Formats: sequence, C-alpha cells, structure tokens
Amino acid sequence: MNKNSKEDLSFAQNQLYQWIRNYMKEFQHSPSIRQMMEAMALRSPAPIQSRLKHLQEKGYISWQEGKARTLQINDEIYDGVPVMGSIAAGGLIETFSDVQEKLDISEVFHRKDVFALLVNGDSMIDACIAHGDMVLMEPVRSKSSLKNGTIVSALVPGLGTTLKYFFYRKEKIFLEAANTSYEPIELNPEEVVIQGRLLAVWRKC
Repeated sequence: MNKNSKEDLSFAQNQLYQWIRNYMKEFQHSPSIRQMMEAMALRSPAPIQSRLKHLQEKGYISWQEGKARTLQINDEIYDGVPVMGSIAAGGLIETFSDVQEKLDISEVFHRKDVFALLVNGDSMIDACIAHGDMVLMEPVRSKSSLKNGTIVSALVPGLGTTLKYFFYRKEKIFLEAANTSYEPIELNPEEVVIQGRLLAVWRKC
C-alpha cells in the first residue's frame, strides 16, 4: 500500500489521518477523541470513531476502541537524525556546525520483520559490537543470498545461537568471530540455520 498517495482514503479520512500524524509528531503521544472532534469541527464522537475504524481497516493506524490514547501510526514518522558535522578519529579537525543534512534511519525500521537481539559476550568486539549492545537483524530467507563476511545470527539446533561473520568455503559454512580468542565454527550447511543479517548496532552509553 502506498501511504504517500492516500488514494484509498476518503477526503475526511485523509484529513483526520494527516492531522493525527502532525499532532503525534509534535507531542509524541496520540490525541484524545475529544481533541480529534475539535480539530475536525465535529460535535459527536461517532464520525471520528468511524474514520478511525476505516483507517485501521486500511492499515494506517492501530487503535483499541474505548481505550484512551491507544492510537498508533503504523507508518512511523522518522524525519531523520541531524548530521552536525564531521569528527576526527585521528587528530583534531574543525567541526562544521552549519551542515543542513539529516541521517535517514527510517529504512532500517521500516523493513519487514526486522528484529532485535541483545548481545551477550565479546566474540564480535573487533567488529565494534560489545557485550550489552543491541543488534537489529533482517531475516535471511536463503543462505545463497549471503555474501562472505556478512555478520549473521546463526542457530545451531541443539547447541544455541551465535552472532558471527558468515563464510561459505568448500561446501562448508564457517562462523568466525571478530576476536582472536575464539576459534571458527565449522559446520555442514544442513547443521545451521541463518536467522538474520546485521542491519545496525544500538548502544546505550
């Protein structure tokens, strides 16, 4: 569904939807039915409830009727993270504060079936993935789509899961750490299930 065109919404439905998006963008929470009534110049909650039901049926929102402030926009609003300049990893350089640019991370969150895993251990420390980090993963439908060197979440039935570099060599799968303290894990293709590939790392400082 193309949520940019709004071709499947009536004028009234789209009017309410756009107002809700703008409200939630500004206040970071959903509006009340009364606030929606006032914004749409309506005296009864019935038309608002009807429009909300249609928006929910068409996949634009999720909403629990009768429960206050449970409305959520399914197509989350991400304006991007402002890029404030550049920073040196070596010597000192001047920071440019007038950069008019934003880092768009919406693609990561809008990909279908993205899931998160909490990292336990230090086997990927040299890949800048530390114990306690959260990794965002994209499901892998087929091992054949993976390139050597991709960081993956791998499930070995009966043994557990691990976050490692993926390599396929001589009809064998190798799961290699980013830490010289760990030996590579060598497996037959049928012995491992690749659950996902790394999209991003989230670290709370």
